[in-house]
Amino acid sequence: MRSLLRTLERATLRDIALVCLADALVGISFGAISVSGGLPLWVPVAMSVLVYAGGAQFAAVGIVLSGGGALAAVVTGLVLNARLLPFGFTVADVLDGPRWRRLLGAHLLTDESVAFTLLQPDPRRRRAAYWVCGFVLFVVWNASVAVGAAAGGLIGDTDVLGLDAAFPAVLLALVLPSLTDRRTRTAALTGAVVAVAATPFVPAGLPVLLALAGLLFAGRPAAPAAPGGDTTADPSCPLAEEVH
Repeated sequence: MRSLLRTLERATLRDIALVCLADALVGISFGAISVSGGLPLWVPVAMSVLVYAGGAQFAAVGIVLSGGGALAAVVTGLVLNARLLPFGFTVADVLDGPRWRRLLGAHLLTDESVAFTLLQPDPRRRRAAYWVCGFVLFVVWNASVAVGAAAGGLIGDTDVLGLDAAFPAVLLALVLPSLTDRRTRTAALTGAVVAVAATPFVPAGLPVLLALAGLLFAGRPAAPAAPGGDTTADPSCPLAEEVH
């Protein structure tokens, strides 16, 4: 680990530390809300070690605490974590070595570790950034969840501290960066409407799954322009509509 730290620039290490600090606050909120909501202390702790997926953990626990079933919680977590599959392909070069090391590296895969890896200019720094961020963030996240879970048992009602806002805040933070694309916005808004409309009529947890219907309204990606920039060759192109 010491050699990996020496490989990275000080600015990168500082940024990793700041991200870990922010995630620690979220981890404390997750642990406190889980226990104060009625779950045993070992549940958020074990989930953080074995699942290790902040957004999916929030979503799954939120569904359970609202009365939803375990199946809905698991499926929702899997849907949220599906975004990590293409991330794995982008950092596959840093996960070399024996099988146990590749499995460990796959478990440490997060949005943050991938982001810092992609910012590095050469393979050596990519590998260092991935393992340093992944390992440190894993330790910080699990420690903060344990602290929050212990505090949640003492506090009792976390609503007085406003920690209940952590669930929607974290999920919103995960979604917002993707809403710059029009197709994604259409799918998200349609899914939200479906979920809200279905909430009074179906068991808790199912509206989140029904929101996947929004994907049907995302539409197809825009076709590339014809060679030479001739937009008239593609009737679906917005510029072609203006020409005709």
